[in-house]
Amino acid sequence: MASTTIRVDAKTHAQLLEMSAARGSTLMDTVRDAAEALRRQQFATRVVAEMTALREDPDAWAAYLAEAEGTDVRDGVT
Repeated sequence: MASTTIRVDAKTHAQLLEMSAARGSTLMDTVRDAAEALRRQQFATRVVAEMTALREDPDAWAAYLAEAEGTDVRDGVT
């Protein structure tokens, strides 16, 4: 796997080293996992915002629920 250098301040570097040691993993794995966690958090934030906007539009929400009823996969949203 190719790698590159990233610059972080000393405090962030120390935190990453501490987290790596606590997990028993490498600094690279910790940074990769942190980036993935942030990506997932941002995705979840977008989903919540989109669902909130959808719920605020009664017609769109009713259409969403009707479409969800017609599928075999339930999302658990009511």
